[in-house]
Amino acid sequence: MLSTSPNNFPSPVDLPFNRASLNENLQLLTPDQDPGGDGIWLLLQGLSLLTVTTATGQQLPQGKLPAVKTDTTPIYIGQWHGKPCRILTIPDTTTLPPQFNPQPLRSTEPNLPIEIISLAGIGLMIQHWEQTSQHCGCCGTPMERLPHEWGKKCPSCSELHYPRIHPCVIGLIIKGDEVLLARKAEWLDGRYSLVAGFVEFGECLEEAMARETLEETGIKIKNIRYLGSQSWPFPSQLMCGFVADYAGGEIELRDKELEDAKWCKLDQMPTLPPMRSIARHIIERAEEFMQ
Repeated sequence: MLSTSPNNFPSPVDLPFNRASLNENLQLLTPDQDPGGDGIWLLLQGLSLLTVTTATGQQLPQGKLPAVKTDTTPIYIGQWHGKPCRILTIPDTTTLPPQFNPQPLRSTEPNLPIEIISLAGIGLMIQHWEQTSQHCGCCGTPMERLPHEWGKKCPSCSELHYPRIHPCVIGLIIKGDEVLLARKAEWLDGRYSLVAGFVEFGECLEEAMARETLEETGIKIKNIRYLGSQSWPFPSQLMCGFVADYAGGEIELRDKELEDAKWCKLDQMPTLPPMRSIARHIIERAEEFMQ
């Protein structure tokens, strides 16, 4: 039914969690447009998607409301392969029926096709929006949905609220034949990635990349070039990828967010992020930026 995840991607647009990965099989619609009836289910338990085993591999459950204990209400998100698709959030404490298989969405080697991973990513972002938009951020009144929109309106103060996507920068820093890699303590043992961080008030993306690099590593950069972006549903980021050149400074872990940072040659790289991430996509292109 669905293609498996490739080992490389032609461009950032083709990365998992971006809509291009859905191959136009999702018609995103709003909850008020639910046509009713049986459908396809995105069962989300924490950062795992629940699947069922079929003759063709792991698939999304289909049919009536699954018999699994939860206090949440299903949320219609549109048509998936022409069938109604709904999210259902399952508490972490719920014991799952034997037919359901948890698939960790942040796994290094996901056991799911790219289309399913990307659909689940949209589900996570919608789930996050639903959980954080129940009450007005201005006056605390329960919110009401806007028809045919994902936005909501406060019936008390009339304030409008829309889904919040948080821009982040992530970048490859080049110094001669070396690249700057960084590591956080909570990552898998030995894994390194690129410098990254959230955009702050009043910053353009390039300014944020320069600031994050200096704050985290003590390194100044120049010639900052945009490469592409990736939707990142953990919980609701947009990762904006860059490459930049070294402009000065010595490595100094200034804000203590990182456990380590170091310059690495391309033939002496440590463990890197999985291929599904824009970090790895940029690192794989490092040689072309050194020419």
